[in-house]
Amino acid sequence: MHQLANYIGLAVLLFVISAIITKRGYITVARIIYMLAFVLSVSMTSSFVGRMGSVEFILMFALGLPFLIFSFRRERHYIGIFSFLPILFWVLLYLSDFNLFTNTHMDPEVAGRVIYPISILSTLGLVTYQLVYFSYLNIGYYEKIYSKREEAIEASNAKSRFLSTMSHEIRTPLNAITGLSHILGDSNPRPDQKENIEALNYSGKILLSLVNNVLDFSKMESTTIELDPIPTNIEKAIKQIKKIHESSCLRKGISMQLNIDKNIPIVWLDIVRFNQVINNLVSNAIKFTEEGGVTLKISKISETNTSIRLLTEITDSGIGVAQEDQEKIWEVFTQASSSTKRLYGGTGLGLPIVKSIVEALGGKVKIESKYGIGSRFYFELEMKLASNHDLHEIKQKKEYNLEGKHVLLVEDNHINVMVGKQILEKSNIEVDVAVNGQIAVDMVQEHHYDLVLMDIQMPVMDGYLATKEIRKFNTDLPILALSASVFMEVKNKIITSGMDGFIYKPFEPDDLLDKIDKAINRGVVK
Repeated sequence: MHQLANYIGLAVLLFVISAIITKRGYITVARIIYMLAFVLSVSMTSSFVGRMGSVEFILMFALGLPFLIFSFRRERHYIGIFSFLPILFWVLLYLSDFNLFTNTHMDPEVAGRVIYPISILSTLGLVTYQLVYFSYLNIGYYEKIYSKREEAIEASNAKSRFLSTMSHEIRTPLNAITGLSHILGDSNPRPDQKENIEALNYSGKILLSLVNNVLDFSKMESTTIELDPIPTNIEKAIKQIKKIHESSCLRKGISMQLNIDKNIPIVWLDIVRFNQVINNLVSNAIKFTEEGGVTLKISKISETNTSIRLLTEITDSGIGVAQEDQEKIWEVFTQASSSTKRLYGGTGLGLPIVKSIVEALGGKVKIESKYGIGSRFYFELEMKLASNHDLHEIKQKKEYNLEGKHVLLVEDNHINVMVGKQILEKSNIEVDVAVNGQIAVDMVQEHHYDLVLMDIQMPVMDGYLATKEIRKFNTDLPILALSASVFMEVKNKIITSGMDGFIYKPFEPDDLLDKIDKAINRGVVK
């Protein structure tokens, strides 16, 4: 007993040292000393007391103790080691017939009558405490997870509400820009005006595509991009790029060269997305170039009977990108350096958008650059060949049988009312206007309409509630939502409110008329 007391005293000293080390901030070292001292002291006591005392059962507590004192996320290897250690000593005690540390044991009768009950009760008490405390820690942990989850859901909902509002506020005036450019283009403009109108319309499409991508990145959902390939004359489509950026080059006193192979055939390509890539890269090149110029080159690499492979390059003589920064420029909201952002501005979204679109198109955008000399961004794309007949078909204007149809346009933005009325009246549609949902409900009750174009966000009564009210007395009238939001929850709400479909703002006149024609004459709505 005297010898055992000495060992236990040494163990107590190790526990005190562990506490001192803990106070000095060396927590992991203190835990290791504590675990070693505890396992060794229990094993020694078991060896001195003998089999009858069953002190080794306390090793059950030591078995689970690492799960409480070590971090499972950062120190899981310690958990494995110190959970295995009591098992090891338990096995060694058993194999050595409890002669692991000494051959002299306590009187078996005393060990069985006195030590055994104490050992069993201690083990039960310690293990029960361990399980209760472990449960308490887990409940607290899951409460924190639930709280964080609720906070994350609320933050996500707030972000969605903000993005939905921003989407509506940006896309609504953009609808007027694209709509008016179409109206001007259909008003027999002079040849010198026609090119400017085409550039205005193209710029509207690029801006819309940028807005969509910014919203996609902000939502942090998926960078998967849906493509809409059409028969495209690349040479003609790319010329708009030069016209848009020439004025910026002239202001800076730099040149812009356009070098496109003359023998590139008609191809199937999402030209809006492709132009968005070119536009971003050319804009970047101009922004970071003070002397020299920018060159856009598109050349043919190879061609088969069904496809063609093209190399697109944007070269500049600007500030360049240092080798160590060439990877991080593709990250969202990141620029090569903080000084670059201060001097040149920008969101840091341009190149990540370029990377996503090029990958969606089937290529990989790369960079060659030397700091202070300039940069070359390039990518290869394989495209399917189209024919002149395909190109002619896509350009042909559809004929719609809408003469004499009576449509109610529910819209509170006066410019959009003007644009919408002009587009509809050009197809000989009779148009009435309601500036909010309540007026729309009253007008549908008083007049016969072939279709209602329903804006979503309006004063007095919004489009959802107006539609529900109309459906109480008229279930057959086609109602199409004019939505400036691209969010799935808005689409779902549009359908559940009783509308038959939706048209995005800004809309293409042909798309608007096609949806109206399908709803009125064919009873088909998508």
